[in-house]
Amino acid sequence: MADRLWDVIGTQLGRPDGVIGRLVGRILNRGNRATVAAAVAAADPARGATAVDIGFGGGVGLGMLLDRVGATGTVHGVEVAPTMIDQARRRYRNAIDSDRLILHSAAMHELPLPTATVDAVVSTNTVYFIDDLTAAFTEIARVLRPSGRLALGVGDPTAMARMPFTENRFRLRSITEIAGHLEKAGLTVVGDERLTDEGAVEFHVLTCEKK
Repeated sequence: MADRLWDVIGTQLGRPDGVIGRLVGRILNRGNRATVAAAVAAADPARGATAVDIGFGGGVGLGMLLDRVGATGTVHGVEVAPTMIDQARRRYRNAIDSDRLILHSAAMHELPLPTATVDAVVSTNTVYFIDDLTAAFTEIARVLRPSGRLALGVGDPTAMARMPFTENRFRLRSITEIAGHLEKAGLTVVGDERLTDEGAVEFHVLTCEKK
């Protein structure tokens, strides 16, 4: 019974769906707010910039990016879960109607964006669900402008391994391994902000720039 419950939780965290998925989206917004805020700050999109949130989940990062880029900027939200896209459509209807926010049903390795058109990319708690990180990061490097920046929020693997729903459901990698995939993709880690809880590292925000 416990294993089935953790399977459901792990699956919903990777791809929230249906009524449970909508609840998960709200939980993600609360639980990930600090990490998403740190990633948005690290990506640091300017007013009028084009920014992307990949795997936006509950959508809290979309609002943060919209505030950052202002009325003349554009935010793209990329998500594989239809439930999360529907939720974002309702929450950000005005921004969508004014073309400030564009939502895409797509994965990280196939971004529906032109080459070298993006100033900032944010992606939080997504790498656990991606098999080929080099391919995914190469796609991010493709859409970034030469001066663009990626901010990647990643749970500390030691902290993540303590959570029962991650076993055999999340693909946990060391920060060193993730940085290696970024390098292969043409992205260099220039910062590693560590978010702690009671002195223990819980999350990393890796700031990356194109080589």
